[in-house]
Amino acid sequence: MSNNKKVLLHEGKGEYDFVLTSVTVLLVLFGVVMVYAASSYNAQVNYGNKYFYMFKQLVGAVLGFVAMIAMSFIDYHVLGKLRFVILGISVLLLVLVFIPGIGVESYGARRWINLPFFTMQASEIAKFGFIIFSAAYMAKHHKKMTTFKGILPVLGVGSLICLLIILEPNMSITICVVLLMFAMLFIGGARIKHFLILALPAVAMVPLLIIAEPYRLKRMLAFIDPWASPLGEGYQLIQSFYSLGSGGLFGLGLFNSRQKYLFLPFSESDFIFSIIGEELGLIGCAIVMFAFVLIIARAIRIAQNSTDRFGCYLASGIACIIAIQVLVNIAVVTGSIPPTGLPLPFVSAGSSSLIVFCSGIGILQSVSRRSHKTVKLTVRQRRKKRERLPTKP
Repeated sequence: MSNNKKVLLHEGKGEYDFVLTSVTVLLVLFGVVMVYAASSYNAQVNYGNKYFYMFKQLVGAVLGFVAMIAMSFIDYHVLGKLRFVILGISVLLLVLVFIPGIGVESYGARRWINLPFFTMQASEIAKFGFIIFSAAYMAKHHKKMTTFKGILPVLGVGSLICLLIILEPNMSITICVVLLMFAMLFIGGARIKHFLILALPAVAMVPLLIIAEPYRLKRMLAFIDPWASPLGEGYQLIQSFYSLGSGGLFGLGLFNSRQKYLFLPFSESDFIFSIIGEELGLIGCAIVMFAFVLIIARAIRIAQNSTDRFGCYLASGIACIIAIQVLVNIAVVTGSIPPTGLPLPFVSAGSSSLIVFCSGIGILQSVSRRSHKTVKLTVRQRRKKRERLPTKP
């Protein structure tokens, strides 16, 4: 029995992960369909073209696929060498958001940069810029990561990005970056006592952020009891419940959502998962979640097989940001955490998010192609393989 036990063997060069690409492409194309399903009525009413959001998403999908292919052919070590340049560009874009004429204000927040043909959300790029910088730093100074002094550069850069994002204001992305920062520190080897020290100021910041923007307290109260203000702060969450609840097990059918008729705000973006639940039911939601689990699992596998620390940390960081955004988005639409606007990766409407996350998949492919190939062998097969190798004189 012991001779049949499976063992893992790292052998040869890595290869392109076709499973990862296939699932990503299918998820993106599914997102294009669901954006149309969720936004057709809204687009017709506001723009006179029911395909308005779908066309924008389709353009983002094409650009995302191009970016994914391009990044897969670029050696990921180049990103490590350019970490300061990438970080500098990320911070510069976050600053440009506040310059009149360049930054675009919407719903009281300045989160977008106005470009000739579309707007770009700077915080989407900043998240991946932080991952690249952190991965490169931790790989180079991995022995220092067990000391508080060693983790300060990661904390400093992460805090700067969080500060610029919260000033937009964008609470949801700020929370996302904070969670990402803690995840990167954990991956890099920071000690538990460091997290306990960092948790104190993080908890203390919560009431300060609520005082700074009173609407956040209203959202918190709406989360506790949305029916206390059914036409106010609790409206969106209640409509999300109606959408998910009416879907049942198999849903009302594709394009048959009722909540998309201007009942559920941001149905094509932050709350698209509610429309998925309404039209495709619990089964459809489960399939979508399984697709995300598969992508995250492939990313973790790539991190494990990486030939160096930078590749491992880089792939782990991308896996973390995907997992964090998926968990937060689904938790919001299901009423598990207070409402906050955060797109569902690869699915929600938004070209910036789509292009950046597809680029992240391309980076994963770059790491995979330059990694070890994992082969499963039995103990007997491994012994025979060792016996066939030429012996040294």
